[in-house]
Amino acid sequence: MQHELRAFESAAVASHKAAAFIVERAEQSVLAKGSFSMAVSGGHTPWPMFEAMALMNMPWALTVIYQVDERAVHMQSRERNLNNLRRSLGSVEATIVPMPVEHDLDEGALAYEAGLPERFDLIHLGLGPDGHTASLIPGDPVLEVTEQLVAATGEYQGQRRMTLTYPAIARSDQLVWLVAGVEQREALSRLLEGDTSIPAGRVVSERSLVFTDPSALDT
Repeated sequence: MQHELRAFESAAVASHKAAAFIVERAEQSVLAKGSFSMAVSGGHTPWPMFEAMALMNMPWALTVIYQVDERAVHMQSRERNLNNLRRSLGSVEATIVPMPVEHDLDEGALAYEAGLPERFDLIHLGLGPDGHTASLIPGDPVLEVTEQLVAATGEYQGQRRMTLTYPAIARSDQLVWLVAGVEQREALSRLLEGDTSIPAGRVVSERSLVFTDPSALDT
């Protein structure tokens, strides 16, 4: 799959530009069909992007936000992606649909899948140093799931997770990757080269746009 690359002078600027792009896509979607659906990934990297979006003229009342992945931790945990998403967005009026990870993950995955849209207008993805994206983890059986849109993973960094699968990500009209930091340099190079030996390299979508900073680029 081809990725369009947009590199900016810093991670902060890349985050702001990614936020502005998402807001623009949301406005276009609302004008075209009256709503905007997107799924967002966890981790620390997107927090500044979410914070920037919260200050922009986003059509929040017509936006539904789904989770790309979530850690199977208790509701109050600081490691819960949902909590960090809500903190970053503040008091915006968007509808957020949490992944149900408090109980049986397999049952929760089926329940979450039932509530997904037919297609996502946009999915935000990150990239780990090991080449994972979403919670599509190297060597995990979740990589081979083709009949489900949402699935549970094995243990990774001490926790099990719930994640959108490759078929779910393929239902996105637009992918937005936000990749920053020197520790992502090798993985980003492999992603841009189309290396399918890393989980991120197996993602497919109609359009894919990567926002990054100089430290993540292999120059």
